[in-house]
Amino acid sequence: MNGDISIMSTVESAQSRMKELHAELHDTINFGEIPDEINDILQEGVAAYRRDKKRADELFRQALAAAPTELPVYYCLYKIHTYQGNLDDALTMAESGLKEGARQAGWPLDWHEWQPQPASLDGPGRFALYTLKALAFISLRRDEQDRARHILDTLKWLDPTGQVGWPVIAALADGLGA
Repeated sequence: MNGDISIMSTVESAQSRMKELHAELHDTINFGEIPDEINDILQEGVAAYRRDKKRADELFRQALAAAPTELPVYYCLYKIHTYQGNLDDALTMAESGLKEGARQAGWPLDWHEWQPQPASLDGPGRFALYTLKALAFISLRRDEQDRARHILDTLKWLDPTGQVGWPVIAALADGLGA
């Protein structure tokens, strides 16, 4: 009888894990129009992040090596490193993504030279502004409050309607006294 209970418990545990894995596999992120093979790597990285952050980083870096012009790859890398507190890596990935987004948008690589954009901005330009917002957040996390405030002031000028969400980071900075 105990053997039957043990087997049933093992089967139930396996079924539960299968359901979790199934949910992870089908809980996909829409990264937009990117090559299928890169999307597959990013999706695998997202799923891996829940269990194995090192593996997620490896997958995202694999995607970056294979497709350095795909902006979502930079997003994944700076996001996971920010979450983990690896702020030097987050900064490096955000700065690289910012330059790639600017290049694709036809903007100067130096964000200090950017000009205000239309309220309906999308594509690489939106990614660049969004990543500039991420740089402000990363700067706050690195206790670089003057740099964060400078970035936020620039975003206020570039994106006066707050389309990319910089006012949330500005409120956080205000709360920190930056």
